Amino acid sequence: MRGLIALLCILCGPAKAVICTDDGDFTVCAVDPATEDLRLFHSDDNGAVYGSFSAVEADIGPLSFAMNAGMYHEDRSPVGLYIEDSIQTMRLVTNAGPGNFGMLPNGVLCITENSARVIETLSFETEAPDCTYATQSGPMLVIDGALHPRFLRESTSRNFRNGVGVGADGTAYFAISNRPVTFWEMGEFFRDVLQTKNALYLDGRVSRLYAPQLGRTANGVRMGPIVGVVAP
Repeated sequence: MRGLIALLCILCGPAKAVICTDDGDFTVCAVDPATEDLRLFHSDDNGAVYGSFSAVEADIGPLSFAMNAGMYHEDRSPVGLYIEDSIQTMRLVTNAGPGNFGMLPNGVLCITENSARVIETLSFETEAPDCTYATQSGPMLVIDGALHPRFLRESTSRNFRNGVGVGADGTAYFAISNRPVTFWEMGEFFRDVLQTKNALYLDGRVSRLYAPQLGRTANGVRMGPIVGVVAP
C-alpha cells in the first residue's frame, strides 16, 4: 500500500528528480526530462556495444536510473530506428513483421534536450520530429488513450515486461513488471494508473531495471539499447 501511495504522489506533478517506487506488481521510475539528463546508450566511442548498465557507468559515469530500451538483433544492433546524440544509426521501420516489434502499430520514444514523447511510428514518419535520442520498439501499449487493438483481456501469454509512457505534464514513466503480465495488463497500468495517453512496450524476458535507490542493480543478459539518467 505504501508503494501505491508513493506512486500516486508521483502523479500529482512533474518529477523533481528521478523517483522510483514499487507498488508490488510494477516498479516505476518517473523522470522529468526538462530537469534530468535522460539519454540513450548503445556503443562507446570505439564502437563497442555497452551491453550492460555497469559498462555504461564505467564509461559515462554514475546513473540515477537505467533500463533496457528496445529490441535488438543477435549482434545487439537495434531492430528499428535508433538515434544517439543526434546521430542516426538505424532507419525507421514502418512495415509489419514477425514478433512483438512487428505487431503494428508500434512506436518511437523520442527524447529532446528538455522533453520526451512516445509517438506511433506512422505519425512519427509524418511529423519527422527532431530527436536528440530515439529508439523504436513495439507494440504500442496505449495509443491516444486506447489499448493496442490486438491486445486481448483473456490472453494467457504472460511475461516479465517493461515499457515507457509520458504523462500530460511531460513526466516520463518507465515501468517494469515484478511478475509475468499480459500486454493487456501492462497497457491498462500505463493508461489507468500512470495516466499516459501513449505508451510503448520496450521488451520482455530480457527486461532489466537499474534503480540504485531501490537496491536494484541487476545486469543479467547483455542488452542492446539502454535508456538512463546520468547522475548530476
